[in-house]
Amino acid sequence: MDRKYTIEVSDKDMNQIVKLCGPNDKHLDVIREAFTCQLTLRDNQFVILCEQEDTINKIKEVLQALFDMMDQHIDLSERDVDYCCRLAKLGKIKEIGNTYQQPVGKTINGKMIYPKTIGQRQLLQAMRHAEIVFATGVAGTGKTYLAVVYAANLLKKGEIKKIILTRPAVEAGENLGFLPGDLKEKVDPYLRPLYDALYDTLGNEQVEKLLEKEVIEIAPLAYMRGRTLDNAFIILDEAQNTTRAQMKMFLTRMGFHSRIVITGDVTQIDLIKKRDSGLLNAKQLLYGIEGISFVELTSLDVVRHPLVQKIIERYEKEEEGYGEDFINRR
Repeated sequence: MDRKYTIEVSDKDMNQIVKLCGPNDKHLDVIREAFTCQLTLRDNQFVILCEQEDTINKIKEVLQALFDMMDQHIDLSERDVDYCCRLAKLGKIKEIGNTYQQPVGKTINGKMIYPKTIGQRQLLQAMRHAEIVFATGVAGTGKTYLAVVYAANLLKKGEIKKIILTRPAVEAGENLGFLPGDLKEKVDPYLRPLYDALYDTLGNEQVEKLLEKEVIEIAPLAYMRGRTLDNAFIILDEAQNTTRAQMKMFLTRMGFHSRIVITGDVTQIDLIKKRDSGLLNAKQLLYGIEGISFVELTSLDVVRHPLVQKIIERYEKEEEGYGEDFINRR
């Protein structure tokens, strides 16, 4: 038999209550589906009908977390509501408390950019305190976007003099010669996510000026060889497709007053043998060194369409059965 529970929200601004419910109550629909319950707003009360008392408590935690987010000037989305529901079901909802308190940076229009998940908050903290950060995780977790936004913010404040963005230009190799155009035109298609983040934070016109002045440098990984990079924020993207030799070469380019962020997804290694990945090797070899931090983002941190999260979880479930042989399959 369903239990009836009411949550009094008369102390909340009606505008906030309407925003929490979402357009046509879509946010409430997300909560209803997540917990298989009835949830309605009557005057200044949320009314919950549900069998399990534990579920009622989790819904209450979700509603409070959403109000807290709005108090921090966060515009709620369906993804935010779904994320809070998932955290509550895992018993982790309290961990979201200060996720939105420290911004990563702000857009060209002045809108603050905050971490959207607990994993993203951990990545931000790592970038603030470690000189080298390895951020691994599945597609859509925002690891590359956050790194670029954070780098752009440091550049604006004058804490670094240069941003360098690099990656293996072609999966499992760097053979760019057959592509038309100059170096920038050859590499650009592979670095579009990095450009998008730069445009969001600095604006198209400013980015183009900084590229001309080489304050922002975008180049394939092979062009890092033989250099020493001082006073720079260096981002290596798609690092799962580096070889061990390439990773060693890249890490030893680091100069004084520089920081490095390495991002990659070990489930999307395109090398002939997955075990040859420089990212996998570095995670094992360098763990525990002071000044190097490792952050692992999961499907729970996906900030794209909710279907992306479900797709990733299905693939992860299938791959769990592969064990160690999966790494050596190809």
